[in-house]
Amino acid sequence: MKRTFLFVFVLMPSLLFSQKELTKNYRTFDQKPIHFGFMLGANKGSYDVYTYNDVYSKYGLTSLTSKKIPGGQVGIVTSLKLGTPILRLRFIPTLSFQERALTYSYANPDPTITDSPIIKEQRINSTNLDFPIMLQFRTLRMNNFAAYCLVGMQPSIDLQSQEYATQNIANPFIKVYKKDFQGQVGAGVEFFAPYFKFGMELKYSQSFSNNFIQDNTIISLPINTLYNRVWWFSLIFEG
Repeated sequence: MKRTFLFVFVLMPSLLFSQKELTKNYRTFDQKPIHFGFMLGANKGSYDVYTYNDVYSKYGLTSLTSKKIPGGQVGIVTSLKLGTPILRLRFIPTLSFQERALTYSYANPDPTITDSPIIKEQRINSTNLDFPIMLQFRTLRMNNFAAYCLVGMQPSIDLQSQEYATQNIANPFIKVYKKDFQGQVGAGVEFFAPYFKFGMELKYSQSFSNNFIQDNTIISLPINTLYNRVWWFSLIFEG
């Protein structure tokens, strides 16, 4: 999906430059200081995983990896023009549903547990309130098309976090902090219809701080730090 989107993003401007000038839709869009809309999209969340150096000798752990799991999001768009059509401040309070998986691979199964698997998986579910604040740098309109890039930050609150939950020693789970703070970069394309603007956007988020809570269970002891990372694909409608 990322490669296809980037190919379209790079190819589209060169195609449009070769086109004849068309009648512009929604001519008053850039005259208005503020716009509202909504966003629908999909995401893939995972972790940057850092383990201790002695996990093999201590636990027989040969690898610990993070798998990307699909999720989704919906948000309300507020876009403010900062004195020029090519620079806007955008705020999209978002409800996102994310899931991440950690895969543990062991050299040998645990001899103390009957039928202990060599590969184990731990899944971490999140229902987040995200508050991305982005600067949008947009090209001038080419007929009914424009492209843009984004940079900004995103505080997040995980409504499903088990940060304060009592650990289950018999069936332990990974604990992560409820609050997170991420940097974001992205790019997108916009198409102007007669009465609204439609956009497609790809973003990447990366945590600035460790999201992992060490509580000394068998599944958490090998882990040093976990950093959230998310790829976001969004469809954005503004009126």
